[in-house]
Amino acid sequence: MENEFRQTSEHPVCAEHTDLRRIRTNPDFWYPVAWSRELRREKAIDVRFAGRHIVVVRPKSGEPYALDGLCPHRQVLLGKGDVHGDAISCIAHGLRYDRDGQCVSSDVSAEAQCLHLTTWACREKGGLIFVFMGEQSLADKIPLPDFPRVKDRRYRTRRFGQVVNCHYSFMHENLMDMNHQVLHSRLVGKMKPRFLGMDHGDGFVEARYTFVRTGGKQPLSEALIYGQRRRDGRDFAYRDVMTIRTQYPYQTLRIETQGIEEPVMELWISYVPQDRDELTNRVFGLLSIKRLKVPFLLDLAWPILVAFTERVFFEDREIVELEQAAWKDLGGDHNQEVFPVINQLRDLLRRCGQRPDGVGKAAS
Repeated sequence: MENEFRQTSEHPVCAEHTDLRRIRTNPDFWYPVAWSRELRREKAIDVRFAGRHIVVVRPKSGEPYALDGLCPHRQVLLGKGDVHGDAISCIAHGLRYDRDGQCVSSDVSAEAQCLHLTTWACREKGGLIFVFMGEQSLADKIPLPDFPRVKDRRYRTRRFGQVVNCHYSFMHENLMDMNHQVLHSRLVGKMKPRFLGMDHGDGFVEARYTFVRTGGKQPLSEALIYGQRRRDGRDFAYRDVMTIRTQYPYQTLRIETQGIEEPVMELWISYVPQDRDELTNRVFGLLSIKRLKVPFLLDLAWPILVAFTERVFFEDREIVELEQAAWKDLGGDHNQEVFPVINQLRDLLRRCGQRPDGVGKAAS
């Protein structure tokens, strides 16, 4: 634990950097923009990426597709329109556009038929709809993220998330920093983290922690995750290893415990900027819990786990929104970060993101 607080010459507290909260998301990756359940057959929805409206359409047959979300005629949201077979129509004047973005209305002037919308690569995987908002020629070269537990019948997966009023970097830092466990002490008791070390490389930072409970009782929800009651925390001190990884632009969290081969819990999470300044983001999370030996026990207890994880998410959201509010009030990033792993993470987000002017990747 002490090593987590030690400074290094590579990452001094007062280092001069571009304000991380002004670094834009690198669009050359696949980002989730909606849950599959939100988009019914022959329906369309409006979503946003960094202030840009996108309409995602599920046609009568075939895969969903994504277009610029404003009709070029009068800038009306196409997400409010109707889907007719393979085309989406604008609610204002009925102009129709096909999946290639071409206006295909036959009963309008030739000038209107010249209207065209930008198309965006769109894929569906694991109950999520992804779009590729960067250079479209790269879409087939960049793989979609992988979350194998979602299809694994030995696990049950919860899909969660909502809009959080903060820059995405606050979310990355919050998940990576397990020293903030005091925030959740009412839920999980007093937990003392031990930092086991970190790895970093091209496009990723990974941190490992283990824990001991120094006060309070183990909550039922935690017992369901580990498959056992742990009445005396000392007997289970440092038994579990939590690995948190930012593989830009996504994050994962995995918990492994002694005596069990597969992780007992695995989280995949993505933060998608909503406004132009990227000071709000929509969270998409896939939380997979390993099923217990007793059949259907996890299913019966699922509402307890949902309530527990919702409370954890609520507390984390409250903190990151307070941090964002302080950034706004102070006119910039005044954080004096003391954890080397978080400084390494901040450098990664600067390197992989885009400068505020939107030209190229940010320099560290």
